[in-house]
Amino acid sequence: MTKYRFWSIVVIACSIWAAFFVFNGAPFKLGLDLSGGTHLVYRADTSGVDSGDIESAMTSLRDTIERRVNLFGVAEPIVQVEQGGAFEGEKEQRLIVELPGVTDVDEAVKKIGETPILEFKLLNQDSGEFVSTGLSGSRLERAELRFDSNQIGSAPIVGLKFNSEGQVLFSQITRENTGKVLGIFLDGILLQAPYIKEEISGGEAVITGSFTVDEAKQIVRDLNYGALPMPVELIGTETIGATLGGEALSSGVKAAVVGLLLVALFMIVWYRLPGFISVLALSVYVIAMLLLFKIIPVTLTAAGIAGFIISIGMAIDANIIIFERLKELKTRNVGGAEAVGESFKHAWSAIRDGQLTTFLGAIVLFWFGTSSVEGFALVLGLGTLVSVWSSMFVSRIFMFSIYLKN
Repeated sequence: MTKYRFWSIVVIACSIWAAFFVFNGAPFKLGLDLSGGTHLVYRADTSGVDSGDIESAMTSLRDTIERRVNLFGVAEPIVQVEQGGAFEGEKEQRLIVELPGVTDVDEAVKKIGETPILEFKLLNQDSGEFVSTGLSGSRLERAELRFDSNQIGSAPIVGLKFNSEGQVLFSQITRENTGKVLGIFLDGILLQAPYIKEEISGGEAVITGSFTVDEAKQIVRDLNYGALPMPVELIGTETIGATLGGEALSSGVKAAVVGLLLVALFMIVWYRLPGFISVLALSVYVIAMLLLFKIIPVTLTAAGIAGFIISIGMAIDANIIIFERLKELKTRNVGGAEAVGESFKHAWSAIRDGQLTTFLGAIVLFWFGTSSVEGFALVLGLGTLVSVWSSMFVSRIFMFSIYLKN
């Protein structure tokens, strides 16, 4: 048994194992267009942000909303920043939020909008006015659930720890306003109004009230994930039902299967034994791609499935280049292992150049494209790399294992 037959057996055995993992393991990650869900578009009000800080502010906005959405148990949410059209001479800053499995738009909007605002204000007991101190939840390092042992039953309280800027500001506020009332507001609701007895330099404070443990936990969770760094306005919504998503998925899979069968039939009819070998190699290619989809993991969208179908054609195209070269050599009475070796050798440059240009195109699309284009580009780029491995390694060892006589 030659080394090529040995490696052929190894590849087939690994492919069988991979196929078992792919079809019996966890389900594939599906995008919004295939699983159903809600697509929200927000416009960010950056009028209060310096032009040089807009990018970092939008990143902070994205991260804040992403952290909050993750708390609601939404499977694989997508939150990303995009620039819209011209708006008052500048690019409009938008935030795209995709929530798979959430088909109630009102519920989705509510989840995004439930962002608490923590504020500390000085209270004028005579006039009833509030004076802003500039200290808010944006300077909060963390909040934590505590229990007041001085009260009966150890009532739950919320402990606050400010960051370095917050510590300095809190110390200044308490030092300069001794004897005054400092109101602690959450979403505009006064939770506590303690007197400032002396300067507090440790950068820590507590919120007390008639909280249940669950209410205190909710406040801690909300404060830890902060308020939005800038106002946002909902400007677009789209809901994709689970039924529509299922139909899109079914149609995409059906198209992939039909395309694969037609390609396999053509290769076997036109090239006979080499064609059968290419179909075997193509099967290994498909299993390898599906395995990567689960390992990485790749979120499959309709555009991603389209990229996968295109990559199947590219994978078989490399084999066609090899087999046409093989037919040419046979007309010159060059056969057996020698013809196989020459076919792969001369076909390599054409395969390399074609796949390289496609891969570079996929990189450009992924880098500059929107979320739907990114899914297409990612699958196409992966398919390009795997197709080179499939055609130049898998097909090669299969061909040599048959044509090599010793």
